[in-house]
Amino acid sequence: MGTEIERKYLVRDGRYRDLGEGTLIRQGYLSSDPERVVRVRAMGRRAFLTVKGVAAGATRIEFEYEIPLEDGLRLLDLCGRRLIEKTRYRVAAPDGLVWEVDEFHGANEGLTVAECELATEDQRVTKPTWVGEEVTGDPRYFNSNLAARPFTTW
Repeated sequence: MGTEIERKYLVRDGRYRDLGEGTLIRQGYLSSDPERVVRVRAMGRRAFLTVKGVAAGATRIEFEYEIPLEDGLRLLDLCGRRLIEKTRYRVAAPDGLVWEVDEFHGANEGLTVAECELATEDQRVTKPTWVGEEVTGDPRYFNSNLAARPFTTW
């Protein structure tokens, strides 16, 4: 079984842009039921289908499968308006963590969040100076919720 342990933070400024290259991501939600989220994502020349369970703290089950890009693009069409676009930067930290920084576009413009995946929930996280307030437990920042209720409408 796949497990995701992830902490999420707001970003203070754009210094991370100098530390990694950005990739445009388009993702949509085939299901955003609170018990299970089914997401399709296209990034570059690759596409993925992901199923996530309910979050318990910073942990939840996650299954992700690469699918043909053409299938991913057709599945995105089925998502209707439940779509988000963002540019992701991957930034390696000295402590071995990799931060994924997402700059949102469209109706979520102005929101930038940083996430790091952990081995355990109690793993120590040393935040880079450009990382701010933790929002791990705030469901408004789940991407599936941002697709339904964008940041600019809060």
